[in-house]
Amino acid sequence: MLLPKFTTLSLALENNIAHLQLNRPERANAINRPMWQELGEAMAWASNTADVRVVVLSAEGKHFCSGIDLSMLNELIDESISCDGRKREALRQDILWLQTQLTAIEQCRKPVLGAIHGLCIGGGVDLISACDMRYCTDDAVFSIKEIDVGLVADVGTLQRLPRLIGDGVMRELVYTGRDFNGGEATRLGLTNQCFSDKETMLKEVFAIASTIASKSPLSVRGNKQVILYSREHSIADGLDYVATWNAAMLISDDIKIALKAQQARETPHFEN
Repeated sequence: MLLPKFTTLSLALENNIAHLQLNRPERANAINRPMWQELGEAMAWASNTADVRVVVLSAEGKHFCSGIDLSMLNELIDESISCDGRKREALRQDILWLQTQLTAIEQCRKPVLGAIHGLCIGGGVDLISACDMRYCTDDAVFSIKEIDVGLVADVGTLQRLPRLIGDGVMRELVYTGRDFNGGEATRLGLTNQCFSDKETMLKEVFAIASTIASKSPLSVRGNKQVILYSREHSIADGLDYVATWNAAMLISDDIKIALKAQQARETPHFEN
């Protein structure tokens, strides 16, 4: 398969697992405008490519992500627009566009597993908050850094983090901007597990991804869709939605394949 080429990301696909890496190590993987765009493009590709069943999102170099490239801040306000109202409208549209690029991670139909080492600050926290699961190293350093540069975090942290670690803890981290390490991130529930080093982490994360990739892809995609829907709706609405989903999907061949494999004590093999 011919994989898409990116300038700020690297991409590999093996055994139905797409490995997407932030690839600006010389800038500690700060997210510039091309990376914002390519993250959205890469997630759309993963979501729509049948051969992809799981995505592992990690980073090249010493750090996962040092946040938004500060050079972008000077570019956000279009000084060529003379009308203040139109200038602010354009800025709002730009912020919404940035949000969309990270929401693409959350809306990818395939599970996205974040693997974090080194620094993960500011926009990096926004990014990992949109992943399905997160894993980190002992030496990972997290910080919601926007408060220290006079900003309100605006691309996902304030909306997604309370659902991961709780409202009160989130507020403390947002208001203080303090650093917290991989061990604390795991205790808080931001990350699922913490590992001694990057190599060990990636080995274990790929093992988890491989397990997910071995399951019914239709079922995995369905579970993610129902989880996302249920998060934003009442329990009654969620139950009604999954009833409709399964009314459509229970006729899939995957159920027959899974049951037959269980009876024969064999590994099932599913279509993408």
